[in-house]
Amino acid sequence: MTDTKAGTGDTTLFAQNATENLHIHNRVDFDIIASLVRPGTRVLDVGCSDGELLQLLRDTRNVDGRGVELSQSGVNQCLMRGLSVIQGDADRDLVYYPDSSFDYVVLSQTLQATLNPKKVLSELLRIGERAIVSIPNFGYWRVRGSLLFRGRMPVTKELPFSWYDTPNIHFCTIRDFVDMTEEVGATVEDAVALNRNGERMPFNLPWGMWNLLGQQAVFLLKR
Repeated sequence: MTDTKAGTGDTTLFAQNATENLHIHNRVDFDIIASLVRPGTRVLDVGCSDGELLQLLRDTRNVDGRGVELSQSGVNQCLMRGLSVIQGDADRDLVYYPDSSFDYVVLSQTLQATLNPKKVLSELLRIGERAIVSIPNFGYWRVRGSLLFRGRMPVTKELPFSWYDTPNIHFCTIRDFVDMTEEVGATVEDAVALNRNGERMPFNLPWGMWNLLGQQAVFLLKR
């Protein structure tokens, strides 16, 4: 894999303040994801949790949104927000969706918790014309330092669980993820890496620097 990134199109003109003062977010990647979605499109949010992102997309991008969430409590919270969400498992239930049934399929901070990330990513790209995936970066320098100097599995803001109770079973780095997109035949149309302060890192940095300094990343993929 080379250290050059795919070129960007119109999607690099992110709406920096499109959702400012409309919602209070705990997840800095949500506004990035929302800026990558064209208004008025059909969106499936896989692993939508309590529906915060789906509501943001509905309210600011006027999308026709649907959600899939594993936990019943998450589904209940989504329904209370007036969202169309069903209970389902990303590893088992995506196969029931028809090809190209959505403009975008979103998987935010969930890929590392799936049993078969490569299969799940392939399903996202089959169901949607584009997929938007955000991941925590296990190659982040603080994570590396924890392993190197403390000899312990890291606990950070993006990876807040101890090793014995984490839902994350397939950790990956930004470079690992880019390699997998190539294996499934996906094109990276756009990407954003965020540092520990939630600030965007310069796009012209090579993947290796993103891999070292980025705490998390968001990818816009096309099959």
